[in-house]
Order: sequence, then C-alpha cells, then structure tokens
Amino acid sequence: MSRGETPNVPGEPTVDGLEIAVYTVPTDAPEGDGTLTWDSTTMVLVRVHAGDTTGLGYTYGAPATAQVIERHLTDVVTGRSVWDIPALNEAMNRVVRNAGRPGLIAGAISAVDIALWDLKARLLDLPLGRLLGLSRATVPVYGSGGFTTYDALRQDRQLRIWTEEQGLGRVKIKIGESWGTSEHHDRERIAAARRSIGDGTELYVDANGAYTHKQAVRLGPHLEDHGVTWFEEPVSSDDLTGLALTRQAVTADVTAGEYGYTLSYFAAMLDAGAVDCLQADVTRCGGITVWLKAAALAEARGTQISGHCAPHLHAHAAAAVANLRHLEWFHDHVRIEELIFEGTLDPAGGTLRPGASGAPGLGLTLRTDAARRYRTA
Repeated sequence: MSRGETPNVPGEPTVDGLEIAVYTVPTDAPEGDGTLTWDSTTMVLVRVHAGDTTGLGYTYGAPATAQVIERHLTDVVTGRSVWDIPALNEAMNRVVRNAGRPGLIAGAISAVDIALWDLKARLLDLPLGRLLGLSRATVPVYGSGGFTTYDALRQDRQLRIWTEEQGLGRVKIKIGESWGTSEHHDRERIAAARRSIGDGTELYVDANGAYTHKQAVRLGPHLEDHGVTWFEEPVSSDDLTGLALTRQAVTADVTAGEYGYTLSYFAAMLDAGAVDCLQADVTRCGGITVWLKAAALAEARGTQISGHCAPHLHAHAAAAVANLRHLEWFHDHVRIEELIFEGTLDPAGGTLRPGASGAPGLGLTLRTDAARRYRTA
C-alpha cells in the first residue's frame, strides 16, 4: 500500500460526499493595502458528509476554487476513512501534481482538509482543540485592518474600537500605500495610529511587500520612534534575501509567510533567517494538517508562529501549539465569519477561548439566511 492510502476498517465512518458553495460579501467600505484594493471578498465553503454528520471548512479566494474541489478532490476523499486525515491530505496533494498545487489549488486542498478535521471532531463530539490536544486555553489576537483606503477618522475609529471597547492590546495598520510611492503618508498614518492607541498598546504595520529593501530600511527609525514592534512583509515574501537584510537592519520583528503554499517554502524562509516570527495561513498552506507541521518547523528553529487571517479556522489549531505568538483578528474576515456563521468567538480582552462552549469541531454553524443572501455559486 503506497503513501496516501490507508485501509477502510468495517464499521468506521467514511466520507459520503462533499458540497461546495461560493459566497461573495461586499466590504463595509473600500479596502486596500500597499499593492491591492478590493470591494468584496469571496469565501469558498466545503461541507463534508459522513452519515448524519457534516464538517465544514473554507478558504478565501477565487470562485474557481470550487471547480478544483469538484473536479480534482471530491473523488479522492469520497469513500475513504474519516479518521485518516493525513492520508487524505497526501492523496489530494498527489492528484493535483499536474494541475499545479501552489495558489488557488492549495486553497482548495486547505478547505477540504479543514472540513475533514471539523467532521472528525464532530463525530467524536469533541471541540477540535480537544481532539488536537491543547497547549493553552486562550489564544492571543491582534486587531488588523487600518486599510490604506481609510481616511484619518475611520482609521482612528477602528483602532479605538479595538483598544477601548474590546480591550485588544495589539493592533495593526496597512502601509506601503500605492506600491510604496506614498511613503510620507505612511509615516503620517503610523504617527496618527500611535496617537489613537496611546503608549500602552502594541503597534504593528503591514506593507504587503510594497517597499524595496532600501525603503524598508529607511523606514526603520520612524517605526522605532513610534514603538512599532511588528513589520510584516516589508518587501515581497518571495524575496527571502531582502527580508533577511531588512530584519538585520530594523528593530521591529520582521514577519512573513502568509503566501506559503508548501511546507518546503516555510523551511526555506526559516533557513534563510528571513523572519522573527513565521506566519502561516491555514486556508492556503494545506489546511490544519500542514499548518501544524509549519508550527513544528518553526519551533525546531526557536521561532514562534502566528496565524494569518481567518481567525475562526485558526483558533483551535493555534491553541494546540506551544510556540504560538498570536492570531490575526482581521476586520474583513471577522465581519464575514460573523455574518455567515453562528458560534463565532469573542475577542474581548485580546484573547479567544476556542472550545469553551463545548460545541464540537470548530463550533461553527451555517446561518442559512445569510448564506442564501450572499451565495453566488
């Protein structure tokens, strides 16, 4: 029996089938970062059935992700044991070899993998964190938004909601406006953010790869002056040398990894000394199966991991790793997840408590009315 294949044991639950749906939700205001703007976000949701039990998972990306699941992945997992998720993850990776795994296809695999973990936990009537095994009861989060498209008033209001109303002790804004061509405005917005949150809150910035290496280094003293401790993607995450050089030159922690689609990418990033904290996105990297492996890679190198976006998918896995720094409480995804699902988490005080309700799996239930409103395929 080859790798990725496991025997089905009589009486064990098997995957009966998959359902895929696409939801597109408009933003509540124009959103943008250093390299992109958008006015809506698309979620591709997968539901995996085993008898009367259903697990759910999702990714954020192009609607074509649904076609990948239908054409490439459904037959691979259907009829297989629900218990053997690592084998199913391996089988999905193998079947897409010629289709091209990184990018959209990795998102498809991630969504199915997450749904399988949710299904397994539901069958065992356990919160997913309990199934994985907890390292902590609470998971720290940081407020994330502060889009380059926001005016000063909207940025200030968002930051004050996180800090004054929700008690979050860490917040992040986007910089690198217009591919780094508005550096002066970036500096003004950083200073304004510090005024909004006061001295007792950690301030993070995310350039989404908009700067050159020299720009990022020049910005370093300004970040230090305003107490910025997290400098995300100062240059392209594909430029491991540029990340490493920036890391050596600035006092803020340099971070990246959200566009890691394979485990080998994370290994290369760590080996290059490119980051102070590894980011990984469970909706892109291959699901919970691979996210946990990325966390182990980071731990072996004395590095922490942070979950990128989609906080309700990361929370349980994050609670299962010892080297977690925090999760991103990303405004766009939080808003969508609260619209589409019941059972969402409360970040009050700056931490989540995944599994505290005792609900099995991820603890999420689809809101049929909202799903019907936003469904596009």
